[in-house]
Amino acid sequence: MPNVTVDVSRAGLWDAEALSDVAAATFPLACPPHATPDDIGIFINDVLSFERFGEYLSLTSHTVLKAVDDDKIVGYVMLIAGEPSDPALGAELPAGPLIEISKMYVLPGRHGTGVATALMNASVELARQTGKCAIWLGVNQHNKRAQRFYTKHGFERIGEKTFQVGSQTHHDFVMCRRLG
Repeated sequence: MPNVTVDVSRAGLWDAEALSDVAAATFPLACPPHATPDDIGIFINDVLSFERFGEYLSLTSHTVLKAVDDDKIVGYVMLIAGEPSDPALGAELPAGPLIEISKMYVLPGRHGTGVATALMNASVELARQTGKCAIWLGVNQHNKRAQRFYTKHGFERIGEKTFQVGSQTHHDFVMCRRLG
């Protein structure tokens, strides 16, 4: 698919419903093949609902950037500033101010069009502007496409963590990009 030009900007509370819709359409694609539809549904209801996006958009530690094409949100990234919630990750991540890419999803019809790259570039720029020393994320060990994308954008695998989806515990790689 040809690259498209998208507008990447900060999302607001008025975007919560559209972000939730994009999340519900895209999250299942990032799950490993053994994730059950029930567990995926539980995760979407508990973590990616309209109400939860309203909460995320109200937190000062969270920044949600949206990619818009033709007045429609086609992707988003959620960034969380601060130390990781899992203290075990502290030893693997660089010392200094950090930002996590908590969620980054693009609608399936927009894969390969440059939307994810635009979101990544905006995320790195925001991290630099806010004085972060590194940007990090977790990616499912079975999601090879996402791993290739992150590696292409300067991320290196530095460890592992678990990620709960409904009743299932999944194993993620932790990837990090130092900012200079």
